[in-house]
Amino acid sequence: MGGYGEAAATSGPAATRLTARRPRRVRTSWFDRNFPRLAVLPTTALMLLVFGIPLLFSAWLSLEGWSPDQTLFGGRFAGLDNYNDLLTDPEFIGSLTLTLAYTAVTVTAELAAGLGIALLLNIDLPWIGVFRTLLVVPMMITPVVAAFCWKLLLDPDHGVINFFIRQHIVWLGRPDTALLSVAVVNVWQNAPYVAILLLAGLRSLPHEPVEAARIDGASHWQMFWHISLPLLRPYILIALLLRMIFEFRAFDNIYVMTSGGPANATMVLSMFTYLASFVRFDLSLGAAASWLMLLISFLMCLFFMAFVRRRDAN
Repeated sequence: MGGYGEAAATSGPAATRLTARRPRRVRTSWFDRNFPRLAVLPTTALMLLVFGIPLLFSAWLSLEGWSPDQTLFGGRFAGLDNYNDLLTDPEFIGSLTLTLAYTAVTVTAELAAGLGIALLLNIDLPWIGVFRTLLVVPMMITPVVAAFCWKLLLDPDHGVINFFIRQHIVWLGRPDTALLSVAVVNVWQNAPYVAILLLAGLRSLPHEPVEAARIDGASHWQMFWHISLPLLRPYILIALLLRMIFEFRAFDNIYVMTSGGPANATMVLSMFTYLASFVRFDLSLGAAASWLMLLISFLMCLFFMAFVRRRDAN
């Protein structure tokens, strides 16, 4: 009787209240499961508005035959004519070749300089913290400000560089020295970033393999080449990918120091796109050039990722 009474009581108003509460628990569990998506939804929507609309507009503009006397959507549909004009333009092909060469040289120099600086700063010496702090200074300077400072240093008449070498060299006015000068300034400012990244990697490497190699009589070069460098490879690959992307679209220091000259000696793709868009006001051609830059950067990243995965698989 007690069991029957309890069952009857349970099937009464209490059962109705329990049944009424079940949908609330289902709604709460769904909200908990989807809370991360809901939390980032406003940010995602804002990012799509800020970046998505200009990207779509530039893609449409690259397919138009737009001229300055027309409205932004008043140009005729040109299809892939702008892309065809770019791929058959010797100036664009020259700027693409120059950009690839400039990226390869500067990234290689930044990795070599950054690795050397990281190895030096990894030694525990007195005042080493001061040198590590000073390393950050070039990286923290705004690229435009750094370019202006170096432009003054390289001035042929009043610059400090010519004063010390006792020669009158127009560093930024000669095709054979302009690109070299811009590349040196770029390496000076961005090598500390690579050094900090690789220094963090060196400080996090395990000590057991190095100690074992030292006990076996390995030299410092052997320990670096066969132990430290392979363990440091993930950090090197990250630095390589990041610097490759940034150097491929280098613009700030080139615009300030040479503006693409002299004689197109520093006419990289970013300068070509800027001049086409905002100097010649050929926005359709500039949009097409920017999308080609984006496509090339994307293909470079895919190739890099495929190379890393194949290397890790082997």
